Amino acid sequence: MLSSVSAELLKLRKRPATWVLAGAWLSLLLFFGYVLTYLSYRSAGDTAAGRRILADALPANLVANTVGGYALFGGAIVMILGALVAGSEYGWGTLKTVLTQRPGRTSVHLGQVSALAATLLALVLLSFGLAAATSAIIATSEAMPLDWPSAGELATGIAAGWLILGMWCAFGLLLGTLARGPALAVGLGLVWALALENLIRGFAALLDPVATLQRVMPGTNAGSLVAALGAQAQGSGAGGTPGVVAVVDGTQATVVLLGYLIGFVLLAGVLLHRRDVT
Repeated sequence: MLSSVSAELLKLRKRPATWVLAGAWLSLLLFFGYVLTYLSYRSAGDTAAGRRILADALPANLVANTVGGYALFGGAIVMILGALVAGSEYGWGTLKTVLTQRPGRTSVHLGQVSALAATLLALVLLSFGLAAATSAIIATSEAMPLDWPSAGELATGIAAGWLILGMWCAFGLLLGTLARGPALAVGLGLVWALALENLIRGFAALLDPVATLQRVMPGTNAGSLVAALGAQAQGSGAGGTPGVVAVVDGTQATVVLLGYLIGFVLLAGVLLHRRDVT
């Protein structure tokens, strides 16, 4: 088991796509969460409006501002990573070679899951660290107080972000295993995350069955958990964050996301264990 985890961590570290996806996600986080906010503040004609815009980029709003992008863009990016990890083994024909060696299918699957979990935790911590440094620079340059969130708030935000990214990554892992390749898995995942869920939410106000359906969808619960941490919901104002919705409370969102995470991991493991890998 430990050798499988080490091997998967090595592959993730050596895979260029891991660094490209991580760089893209962190760049989007900093640009939309801080650079664009600061530029909007500097260009605001009204002083009071400018102060309200600047408040989003200050240390007091660190948790909400950092996890705001997890529900949609961050989730889509790590979903691609999960699909690549599982699907590329089929595309390259390396899974059969791995399974002819010492580890069994369960060990290989758990190694992939553990390596992805460790990678996502590192990315979450890195995103919080970069966001904290950027917000401190902005606050210092504008002579604003460095009012940081409490340790409990930071821990809650990190755990929630890890859960959201873990759920989307496990979804990608399942799609990669199901499709036995990365291309179809990435396409299906992006269509679901960026298109179908938005369409369902759009019809939720018109049809009661659709409204009930959206309450159990993964994207809706991810967005609701982010909203529970203080991020402004999409459509609630000019500062609304795409993918953030306040449909269910934070407790329900956490339970549903945990259920999806466990279900995706177990189903991917069952598919890998029972199906032919060729």
